[in-house]
Amino acid sequence: MANRVELIFDFVSPNAYMIWWPLRDLVKRTGAELDVTPVFLAGMHKLTGNAPPMIRDKDVKGKVEYSMLEMERFIARHQLSKYRLHPQFPFNSITLQRLHFAADQDGRGVQFAEGMLPAIWEEGIDISDIDAVGAAVSAAGFDAQDLFARAQTDEVKQGLAANTDHAVKRGAFGIPTCFIGPKAGPQEMFFGKERLDQIEEELEKG
Repeated sequence: MANRVELIFDFVSPNAYMIWWPLRDLVKRTGAELDVTPVFLAGMHKLTGNAPPMIRDKDVKGKVEYSMLEMERFIARHQLSKYRLHPQFPFNSITLQRLHFAADQDGRGVQFAEGMLPAIWEEGIDISDIDAVGAAVSAAGFDAQDLFARAQTDEVKQGLAANTDHAVKRGAFGIPTCFIGPKAGPQEMFFGKERLDQIEEELEKG
């Protein structure tokens, strides 16, 4: 089936928050299936030589300022008024991503992302405070104690690393990246929150 969207995802990216809600609406509107693949963005950057835009473009006159303008336009267009830049950004997302991987093992990766994104990018919870993160995980409807325990296992640590490696081998270099198409079959890759119209066009092909 071509109507499957796989989102390569790390909580540390503001653009992961930005694309989430309009992508969810698009998926519902088109009757597509949404899968989330947790990766570690810092590891992806290391593997690809990529860097966050504010670092990569800092010496390009006007580019960072224009990127902020585009973000403000995106926020207005998609009514993302609850968004707040996290006070610890850029934070270390490794624990969050391992928790997400553990939730995804249970088939609840989408639900984990949906539950935690507001806590991070609207409420600005303290990412370094395990109790605060645990409370948010519980509030999202998950067994925080179970996920934290599993996040420390080699299975989860190696699984997240494997997800990251595999995403890079498929061509991903940043967040958000979407692959459209069946799990085992031809897929089209789209990078960036600005590709929603192209993603919809691809889904409409059936």
